[in-house]
Amino acid sequence: MSKHPKLLLLPCLLSLAILLRPSTADVGTVAYYGPPYLPTVCYGRDQEQFPASGLFAAAGEGIWDNGASCGRQYLVRCLSSATPNACIKNQTIQVKVLDRGKMLNSMPSKNGTTMVLSNAAFRMIASQAARVINVEFRQV
Repeated sequence: MSKHPKLLLLPCLLSLAILLRPSTADVGTVAYYGPPYLPTVCYGRDQEQFPASGLFAAAGEGIWDNGASCGRQYLVRCLSSATPNACIKNQTIQVKVLDRGKMLNSMPSKNGTTMVLSNAAFRMIASQAARVINVEFRQV
């Protein structure tokens, strides 16, 4: 037996601390929507609210945060879908929240998701054959 049994515990505790560190990302579901995009709940009819890339989103109720989500930016990555091979592997996008999912001017591909992406944003991470995908997302 070692003279210092507590020293044997140190590597185990360090390994456990690394494995149990808090995650910086959440998981949720994402749908998509198309035009008309105006007006938005966050910025009304201001055309300048839209990023040139077309990568924007509407917040679902879980992240709406009483409107505080307006302008927030999220990194979003497709994890899986009921539609085979829908996710575009190793593709992460950054979207800006401009609207509220339950108040969109056009019908999303599915209601009640964590986030609703613009058509352009959705197509960058998944096949539009999928109506809804499972994603990992993180606020930046």
